[in-house]
Amino acid sequence: MTKKATHTPRLALFAGTFDPVTLGHLDILRKSLRLFDRVVVAIAIGHHKTPLFTVEERTEMFEESLTPEELERVDIHAFEGLLVDVARRFGALVVVRGLRYVSDFEFEMQMAELNRKLHPDMETVFLPPSEKYGAVNSTLIKQIAEGGGSLRDLVPPGVSRRLRQRFRRR
Repeated sequence: MTKKATHTPRLALFAGTFDPVTLGHLDILRKSLRLFDRVVVAIAIGHHKTPLFTVEERTEMFEESLTPEELERVDIHAFEGLLVDVARRFGALVVVRGLRYVSDFEFEMQMAELNRKLHPDMETVFLPPSEKYGAVNSTLIKQIAEGGGSLRDLVPPGVSRRLRQRFRRR
């Protein structure tokens, strides 16, 4: 008699400041959903960067950018502290990181090695973005928005609207 295998849901953690969420972030998240059953999006509250948007706004922007089917498989949570502690809290043994250029690699590898020292069971998976999103990052998006440039093909429409509103008030 053969024993029936039980499926353990595969869970990954995708963390960042997401200030704001870009089409590049969504590209990495969607690739993650092809590899994992569930993804926890962990939005950093206290970070070395001063965010333009509150964590509540960043959470809303992420939620608004996902389809109902994606939202069924994605949990979005704010966090402070160490990434490994968030991973432990949710039971995630995999952290997904987007890797755009070789220049990202050194920093990301250092972070992965330190995380492994703090949480030996946790692995980091690097996913490259689709070619059209390789140059997209939140800092440049904010500069383009502040200068009144087009954000088409860079961020979801709701994020573009919020950026235009934010920079009009300044």
